[in-house]
Amino acid sequence: MTDDQQALLAARPDLVAMARWVAPGARVLDLGCGDGALLRYLWQAKQAPGYGVEIDAAHVVECVRNDVNVLQMNLEDGLATFGDRSFDCVILSETLQAIHHTEQLMREMLRVGREAIVSFPNFGHWQARLQVTLGRMPVSQELPYQWYDTPNVHLCTLEDFEDFCRRLGFRVLERLVLHAGRSVTLMPNLLGSVAVYRLGQGNPA
Repeated sequence: MTDDQQALLAARPDLVAMARWVAPGARVLDLGCGDGALLRYLWQAKQAPGYGVEIDAAHVVECVRNDVNVLQMNLEDGLATFGDRSFDCVILSETLQAIHHTEQLMREMLRVGREAIVSFPNFGHWQARLQVTLGRMPVSQELPYQWYDTPNVHLCTLEDFEDFCRRLGFRVLERLVLHAGRSVTLMPNLLGSVAVYRLGQGNPA
């Protein structure tokens, strides 16, 4: 593993799960891909070809420098550019909370991809609950913005997200809950600050 790859995974532990869940050679679409570091890592580590979608022009330039295929698009406009089952896996990494048309995008992800991988900050973490109880909007490593400058519009807890998936008819294939880079299995909705889900179509029988 290169120094750049190690730095990426150290800074974003949720990406460790995402990378593990992507099969070698899988076709990947990364929504809100930033500078393309995850896609570059997946190509180097898994030979998984991918495309990124990013609206920020500076990030698009960084993707090009990272030799990542990228389209400059607004996710709020949907994924009509892509046909059904164009990808094996569609990734939405810590972007869900900033999407206005959440249901539309989630449905599109599992139209375009056979599976979806989603990560987001858990608003049910005890530190967030405590700050709200004390009369303040939460600020943390996972939620670093003040209330007046945050891009986040739809914060949720693990239980909220799983209810949402059931309503849409999505199946939770795998779940990993993290705090400070470590897996949380005891009371994850209270003690976990970041959640990572692998989703498929259809509820289990």
